[in-house]
Parts: sequence; structure tokens; C-alpha cells
Amino acid sequence: MRVPVHRNGILVGFFLPGDSLLFTAGLLVATGTVHVNIVLLGAAAFVAAFAGDQTGYLIGRKAGPAVFNKPDSRLFRNEYADKAHGFFEEYGRRSVILARFVPIVRTFLPVTAGVAGMRYRTFMAFNAIGALLWGVGVPLVGFWLGRYEWTGANIGLTFILIVLVSVVPIGLELLKSRRAKAARRDA
Repeated sequence: MRVPVHRNGILVGFFLPGDSLLFTAGLLVATGTVHVNIVLLGAAAFVAAFAGDQTGYLIGRKAGPAVFNKPDSRLFRNEYADKAHGFFEEYGRRSVILARFVPIVRTFLPVTAGVAGMRYRTFMAFNAIGALLWGVGVPLVGFWLGRYEWTGANIGLTFILIVLVSVVPIGLELLKSRRAKAARRDA
């Protein structure tokens, strides 16, 4: 069985629902549909999540200066890198952990942290904490819920609920952004 794990989204499909895949993997292990040790699943997810974000950070760190120092670039301006640096100075530690649980953001945050020059040791430490909470925690929640008879008997409905729960943070963020834009426009 292939273990669904976090991938560095810059390199491979940032749109993949990592939370749903990990939760479902834990659920399938609990119901006996898939025969993998839950500890092995969590360990593999942790290693892949940690390595993926380390790779993203290093890509941002190495490629960022060259990309952001090009004159006349609309998308990659040096001022954006400076703003990102200020953000990581203030919120960097907790953002590295929390971004794990927000689809799409989890893909781009490590690269942005690298571009912004977040201290490598700080990023690595909080990346490890986030990878542990996400890579081990999400499959364990799926495993725990999969041990309930109702969940196993209603796997199809459970899968639909998982996908909906994974999409809710994106929807809330889009709604919040629209409201903020409307408020600025009215003001």
C-alpha cells in the first residue's frame, strides 16, 4: 500500500488534500480495510511532512534572492520579501505550525519563510513540531474515529464529511477576504 503523505506542493500538486488523505488512511487502518501499522503510517507521514517543508524552505532560501531581485517584476518585488520578513519576525514560529492545518497555505509558507530569511534553526524546530502534530495527529484522529462502529459502517459518508471539513478553512478565509474588501470599498 502507498502511504498518503505530505508532498512539497511547489514540486507536486499543491491542491492535494493532505488532511483528508491522512485522516482517511488512519480510518482505513482502523477499519481493517488497509493492513498497515498505524505507528508506521504516522512515522512515514511525519518524515515526509518534515522533509517536504525543509525542501520548500531551502528552495525559498536559495532561489528567493535571485527571483525577488529582478527589476520590473510585477509578482516578485523586493518589497514583498521585506514584508514577509517582518511577518516571520513577528508571527513566524506559530505560523509554521498552524499553516500545516490550512490547505494551500501549508504549501507556500515554507518557501516564503526561506525567502524571508527566517532563521533556519527556528524554522526547523517549529517545522518538526508542526509535522509531528499534523503527520501523526491527523492519522491518529482518523484511526480513533475509525474504531467506532458507525464510522466503519458509513465509510462513504465519512469520506464526504472529511473532504467538506478540509475545505471549510479555505471557504472561511475567502469569505473573510471578501468582507474585508467590501468594507474597504465602502469606506
